Amino acid sequence: MRPMSLPVGLPALTDSDLVGQVARILTQAVVQGRLPPGSKVVEAGIARELGISRAPVREAARLLEKQGLLVAKPRRGFFVRKLEIRNIDEIYDLRLCIERHASVLASRNLTAEARDALRRQLDILHKTADLDDPARQVEEDYRFHRLIFEIADNRRLLRLFDDLAAELRMVIGLIGRLYDDPHEIARTHEPLLAAIEAGHPERITAHVDHHIGHAWREVGRLVRELTPPSADAGAAPGGILLPTNGVPA
Repeated sequence: MRPMSLPVGLPALTDSDLVGQVARILTQAVVQGRLPPGSKVVEAGIARELGISRAPVREAARLLEKQGLLVAKPRRGFFVRKLEIRNIDEIYDLRLCIERHASVLASRNLTAEARDALRRQLDILHKTADLDDPARQVEEDYRFHRLIFEIADNRRLLRLFDDLAAELRMVIGLIGRLYDDPHEIARTHEPLLAAIEAGHPERITAHVDHHIGHAWREVGRLVRELTPPSADAGAAPGGILLPTNGVPA
């Protein structure tokens, strides 16, 4: 008899848009560490926990595979993508390029309404630091940067940013583990916002380089610490990768 997979704490679903809901729930489970990098997405166990058939779970897994969050292995199923150094470098190299340009464009398009929207989002980042909800802070961090792209008003740049969304959420989730003080996440956005408000392209680019570059270095360091010595090291029954180096899953 095959062992049953352990529940990962998934919420109930409504009847509409099952695939989209399952995809969002799985993304949250990855961001929150309940499905760590390298762990198997056990379709039967997830379907049972959500009270649905396996079909929407499989379709959601295929969707997340296209977004780069999961990888499919022949005859083995879907697994959460491991955060390898090369992946981190590619993500941040691309992000640095597009965020430099988007931030300069946003400063040129910065109306009083857009400025207030960015400030409100920064306030939300500070407020969520008091909620002890890392997943919520991940989302608010993502919304701050996405808002910059919306203000830039370049649909193709926004599409590029959205294409990185799933991977960025997972990476930003790792950033949240780097600070003992969750308010530090919000504070790191303040100089960037000030530069966009001032409207000097060279200063904006320098602050984007500092903000994204710092995250790039720190996430790379953390990924090296979290990388197991072998593919099977720390594997628990059902394919769940046990946490290492004292980092909670």
